Amino acid sequence: MAASTLMGSPWLRIRLLPEVSPRLLRAHLRQNLSVRAAAASASDSAGGSPVRVRFAPSPTGNLHVGGARTALFNYLFARSKGGRFVLRIEDTDLERSTKKSEEAVLSDLAWLGLDWDEGPDVGGEFGPYRQSERNSLYKQYAEKLMESGAVYRCFCSNEELEQMKETAKQMQLPPVYMGKWATASDAEIQQELEKGTPYTYRFRVPKEGSLKINDLIRGEVSWNLDTLGDFVIMRSNGQPVYNFCVTVDDATMRISHVIRAEEHLPNTLRQALIYKALGFPMPSFAHVSLILAPDRSKLSKRHGATSVGQYKEMGYLPTAMVNYLALLGWGDGTENEFFTIDGLVEKFTINRVNKSGAVFDAVKLKWMNGQHLRSLPPDVLIKSFEDRWKDAGILQESESGFAKEAAELLKDGIDLITDADAALSNLLSYPLHATLSSDEAKPVVQDELSEVASGLISAYDSGELCQALAEGRDGWQKWVKNFGKSLKRKGKSLFMPLRVLLTGKLHGPDMGGTVILIHKAGTSGAVTQQSGFVNLDERFRILKEVDWESLLKEQESPAESAVPASP
Repeated sequence: MAASTLMGSPWLRIRLLPEVSPRLLRAHLRQNLSVRAAAASASDSAGGSPVRVRFAPSPTGNLHVGGARTALFNYLFARSKGGRFVLRIEDTDLERSTKKSEEAVLSDLAWLGLDWDEGPDVGGEFGPYRQSERNSLYKQYAEKLMESGAVYRCFCSNEELEQMKETAKQMQLPPVYMGKWATASDAEIQQELEKGTPYTYRFRVPKEGSLKINDLIRGEVSWNLDTLGDFVIMRSNGQPVYNFCVTVDDATMRISHVIRAEEHLPNTLRQALIYKALGFPMPSFAHVSLILAPDRSKLSKRHGATSVGQYKEMGYLPTAMVNYLALLGWGDGTENEFFTIDGLVEKFTINRVNKSGAVFDAVKLKWMNGQHLRSLPPDVLIKSFEDRWKDAGILQESESGFAKEAAELLKDGIDLITDADAALSNLLSYPLHATLSSDEAKPVVQDELSEVASGLISAYDSGELCQALAEGRDGWQKWVKNFGKSLKRKGKSLFMPLRVLLTGKLHGPDMGGTVILIHKAGTSGAVTQQSGFVNLDERFRILKEVDWESLLKEQESPAESAVPASP
């Protein structure tokens, strides 16, 4: 009978003698351990196996931005090569894995626009796509390795294993397995089986030689085999170990390229040995650098938001997240930093991924989000702002076009949709007294601001200013020009005083647009009573109450007023 037809049979489960001697097996492995990912890549380009990549998150928490970038690089590689992007859930940590976490990860990936071709929710010909549903497959391949002599039963207790570690430490040797079960006799093994002693499946590692791969990002990477020691692939409770699961999954799902974080690079040695022992073709490996915090430590929660879900809740756009994550370690060789996901697919190549760590800059991400926000179609952007303002209780239903004008005026100063509330509320407010009392306003106040205020009040009381504002931008510009001539002012000496007196602020968006919008807010009924809006009537009432003489005295001698009188 063919070996494949015997997998899982009672005959295989009770076999004690390996079919191939450990010595012959080690010699065979040594002859085949120079592994180069470039060879696999060449077969792909020559019309060999199709490109198949996978993203395999553990559902034990939220999707970290580092994981999202790994998923993105896999997605871009697959799409750029016309390949398949596979989503596999690594949920063998039964205590920490949750359905809620799995759903959140899938939701975050979908939000980013990284649609997968195969996965737990969409199926595929290489499923199931959850490790917890693939145990029979792992046991099948573990038995195959037992049959070939690549693994053996290890009956060592935890106490014995700890003693081995301590001995190795005292002898200043790597903590490798030194137990007797790699060379135990049939009788010794049978005796332990009859006693019911728990055992693990331990993989035989050649005691000399090296293993070499050509990483698509890092170049040649090699390991000496004498530093590894025989390692466990199946625990005594029958649960497979991570490295064994991953290898079996990648091989049976025909993954052609394994693109993952550099922290998995040490795992490659064990996985490569398992590939060889099972006779599977080796995939190409590409290990992506870690994402670093500004202090160049590994990015973690202590540095602020780190999960995709957090950025989604903060108002970031998925297009901006994708764009920014792609630039963490990759670039197309030009100065361009703005990409859509289709543009990334067109430009992405794995050989332009940098092997050094990329620093996560939250300020740059926010700037990037602003670029994507303002690149939305105008009607979409206006609708987004309008909906946001209505939800916040600032706007009410109105056909006046106020929301459109407000969006166009404020958009350049808004990088996050959630900032739109504060931007509009700020525009509607009138903190005149606080501004006039500030140090920054001193030069403006001392430049005969009271004279400008007097002329402005006259223009308002006569109805001249309101009439100009009602005519829109042309009316405003004509009025400002004439008002400046009457005061013999122009440029900054005219516009800075007008900004302070009409808006109550020293800085803001285009002043003409701001004042016209304030006028419209007061006549259209577009803003709510709870918006904090101060209309023009109220602004001029406040302005008329300013005691300019006292204000100037305070600004001329603040130190004197702060010093207590001498006794």
